[in-house]
Amino acid sequence: MKTIWKGSIAFGLVSIPIRLYSATESHALGFTLLHSKCHTPVKYHRWCPKCDKEIEWNETVKGLKKDTGEYLTITQENLKKLKPEKTEAIKIIEFVDYDAVDVIYFNNHYYITPNKEDDTAYALFVKSLENLKKVAIGKFVMRDKEHICMLQPYNNYLLLTTLHYMYEIKGIKDLAFTKKVKIDAKELKLAKTFIEKLSVKKFDMSKFKDTLAQELKKLLKNKAKKVKEVKFTPRTKKRSLIESLNASLEQVVPKKTNRDTIHANRK
Repeated sequence: MKTIWKGSIAFGLVSIPIRLYSATESHALGFTLLHSKCHTPVKYHRWCPKCDKEIEWNETVKGLKKDTGEYLTITQENLKKLKPEKTEAIKIIEFVDYDAVDVIYFNNHYYITPNKEDDTAYALFVKSLENLKKVAIGKFVMRDKEHICMLQPYNNYLLLTTLHYMYEIKGIKDLAFTKKVKIDAKELKLAKTFIEKLSVKKFDMSKFKDTLAQELKKLLKNKAKKVKEVKFTPRTKKRSLIESLNASLEQVVPKKTNRDTIHANRK
């Protein structure tokens, strides 16, 4: 893996030299926009509609739109002055229970490794968090942005998760639906039974695949000329919620189970 940030974890008078690696990567296949006639990639131009002409990069400046509709231009010199001061350490601010951090704040994930494999301070930090079932909240600057982050034990290493700031989260109260829905007891019982039948003891992410990406890769590998048509299942007659739950339950109940026994248990 490629190191994307080097520094240290600083808490109190302790400093642990570490390296940061991206924990995730996208495997989505990107499409290129082509001219349908000759399959040449389409180019985009910097076009000024007022001057009615194409402009060069050196003729552009960055601007922030004001309430009046006008723009406040920002020079590179001004941007450098506004950027947060670069840090060489992840400064630990506090420790909290893992459940204390709402998952909606989670952003990107990174692996943290020690500079030396036998770093006692790093191992002690990981083990202490594990035993106390705590996570560390800290801050650091990476790529000209100050990040708030969470550090937690993960397979004998540390996993760093950058967190969204509170003002970056949209309020759920702004959603239009406020009316409380009355739940029928029989429907609730059926829904719970269905959930229990599909429940597993351990989550296995390896069985899930991005179907579209997998099929596109097959097409590229086989040098296929045409994409197979996607067949859609025709819509069936609309069922009531009870009928849909019953039908769903019958699909997940093992065949060896006696149907009469199933219906008797639902009563």
